[in-house]
Amino acid sequence: MDGGVRLLGLGDLAACQRLAADREWGQEDRKWRFLFSVGDVYGVDDGDGELAGTVVSTLYGQDVAAISMVLVAKRFERRGLGGRLMRHAMDNAGTASFCLTATEYGRPLYERLGFKAVGQCTTYIGASDGPSRRGVSVPVEAADMPAVHALDTEVFGADRSQLVDGLPFFCETLRVVRDGGGIAGYGGAWRNDDRFVVGPLIARDAETALALVDEIVPEGPIRLDIDHRHPEIIAWAEEHGLRPAFTTTIMEWGAPIANDPARLFLPVAQALG
Repeated sequence: MDGGVRLLGLGDLAACQRLAADREWGQEDRKWRFLFSVGDVYGVDDGDGELAGTVVSTLYGQDVAAISMVLVAKRFERRGLGGRLMRHAMDNAGTASFCLTATEYGRPLYERLGFKAVGQCTTYIGASDGPSRRGVSVPVEAADMPAVHALDTEVFGADRSQLVDGLPFFCETLRVVRDGGGIAGYGGAWRNDDRFVVGPLIARDAETALALVDEIVPEGPIRLDIDHRHPEIIAWAEEHGLRPAFTTTIMEWGAPIANDPARLFLPVAQALG
């Protein structure tokens, strides 16, 4: 390996994608670009023009950072590089709390660093016939965004303003359920390689969440990352022919995050919460 951990830029995107391919992950161009726009992407060079490893830290205010894309090239496994990258990201974030979603492969590393499991998430995949026309939600407008931001901060437990401000551009569909002077929920869907990821989805109750899912889900191949604390969304997925693909562990480190899982139905992405 060549040198220390460095902050990466968009010029390193192709190298990040080649590293992901080495770990048999997809190209995920849209997601990588969004991560570069809202987070800090770190990497270690391998000395031959490629990356030996990466990690992404996305700060939400001064309180919480989401850790993701912890990738180590197969040829550099079991040399402590994953832990080194994690510690660098955590030291530079300086937040009181961290969150991440762990595969079974990565979970032992995070446990050694002091992360604790707080839940599980199963990814469901399948195909959709397209949105319903229930008429509960409407496309988001600029005037809705302050209320979207306020609801997101209240439910997630940290200020994700940069992420939220980017959602109208990142998501191909973004809809809200209006409620008097505010909103009762919002949800979106965005394209990731050959399928749509349905999320984020934040709503005051399950009825509003299910109405939003019905109206934001696009036609074609889809993916939902469903927290096990929301059996109503799991039921929706199974009723619509989706099947579980894999299960991951939701983990946190440090001070408890003051979020409200009861209203956080689907993440933007597992990488972002």
